[in-house]
Formats: sequence, structure tokens, C-alpha cells
Amino acid sequence: MNDRILVIGGKGTTGRRVVKRLDATGAEVTIGTRRPINPQDRFFDWADPASLAAFDGCSAVYVVAPTDRTDHLDVMRPLLEGAMERQVRRFVLLSSSLLERDGPMMGEVHAWLAGNAPEWAVLRPSWFMQNFSDGPHARTIRDEDAIYSATGSARVGFIDADDIAASAVACLTSREPLNDDMILTGPEALSYEDTTGILSEVTGQTIRHVALSGSELAERFEAQGLPPEYARILAGLDEAIRTGVEDRSTDCVARLTGKTPESFREFAERPSDRWRS
Repeated sequence: MNDRILVIGGKGTTGRRVVKRLDATGAEVTIGTRRPINPQDRFFDWADPASLAAFDGCSAVYVVAPTDRTDHLDVMRPLLEGAMERQVRRFVLLSSSLLERDGPMMGEVHAWLAGNAPEWAVLRPSWFMQNFSDGPHARTIRDEDAIYSATGSARVGFIDADDIAASAVACLTSREPLNDDMILTGPEALSYEDTTGILSEVTGQTIRHVALSGSELAERFEAQGLPPEYARILAGLDEAIRTGVEDRSTDCVARLTGKTPESFREFAERPSDRWRS
């Protein structure tokens, strides 16, 4: 596939990495963003029908759902249908390892693409390693030497966003469509106690894991400004992890990219001052 590829959320955690990798292949790339600045950018907002213009001339799209709501299919379906009318053939959706096909949020979009898109792939990564460096855990590591979760001692196959991006590019540019979903993980499953142990060794700080109940975690999310319903859903994902559903590692990254995904220790040992106060 050599036509233009639209990367929705092309300035976000995975999107900007997808753009960088596509640029390196020589592909023609357009970035879908709410704040277009550069010639490569096109305006894109799932809630605005004017976003349909972003799909013009594109044959494939990296699909990132809105993060400020839970009714994903309701808001995304009109633009996805419009994309198909504009001859977009391949859709690569970023979902989550905990969201099954026909499940809530991106699970509904997953099912709809599988039933309607000419070519599709759904990537279901486990929790991002970047949550520790750029996301919700980074501030508490810097300010409190702590990580908060409702996962108990359960383990997670944390994955580097670079490995997610590499997998997405493989799906966007392959000669044959995947037409399937894949659960993406790092090479091993770790508990938050394991991750704080590694981070303590690497940084020289003493970083602890604070185990909360689901309701306590939801209250923290609300205090950080998340809508109550969304806060409860996120806390519920931690409670699901507590049951052991994320205690796994897969070979899907290697199958898609031909390379072993990065370990959490390798991620933590990258030169950086991101965890310093």
C-alpha cells in the first residue's frame, strides 16, 4: 500500500511514533489533530463532521478513539462510514488488551470494523510503559516517590509505546491485511511491586507501590479532573487486573515486526531525568 496514510492523534503517545516510523519508510503521511499547525496536519475531531476532509486521498488510517468519553462507537461511526465512502480501505484501531470484541468502548468499534471495513486490524496493547515516564505515574514518582493502583499484587505485560507503533506500521503497510486482532505485550509480566523495585534500582530513589481499593482509585481520578463515569471505568480496569487477566506475555509484537519487544528494565534504563523532582 503506497497511498497516503492518515494518523489520527498523530501527536499523541503512539501516534507521533507511528508518524516517525512511517516517515522513515517514505510513506506519504497526514496527521489528524484538533490543532493543525504544519503542512502535514489536517484538522480532526471525532465530534466534528468537518473532520471528514482529513480522509481525502488516504487509503489507510491509524484510528485512535477520543479519550474524553465512553460512547466510542456512537461518535466514531459517522466518520468511519464517511472514510469508507472516501475510499479508505484499511483501518488499524488502537484498542486495549482488556477490551474484547463487542465489549464496551473500543470493543464496540472493534466489532463494527470487523463487520464493515474492507481491511482492518485491532491492536490490543497491555498497559504502556510510558505511563511511568510521561503518564499518570510520572508525577507521583517525582513528587511522592510512589505509584498508586488498585491491582494488588497482580502482574501486567507492560509494553513500550515504540513497540506498539512498530506493530501499527507493520499493519498499515503490509501487503496483505491482518483482518484480526492481536494482544500486544512486553516480554514479561510484572507486578507494580516489580516495577517500583526496578525503578528504585535505576533511579537510586526508594519508590513504593501504594495499593488502593477500586473506589479509592476512582476518587483519585476524579480529584485529578476526570468525569466520574470515566474515573469509575478506569478504576474498574485496575480491579480487573487484580483478578489476573493481564498476567500474560504474547509473541504478537515479534510476529508483526520481527523484533523482540523492549523489557521494562531496558525502558527504565534509558538516559533520562524524567523521574527527578
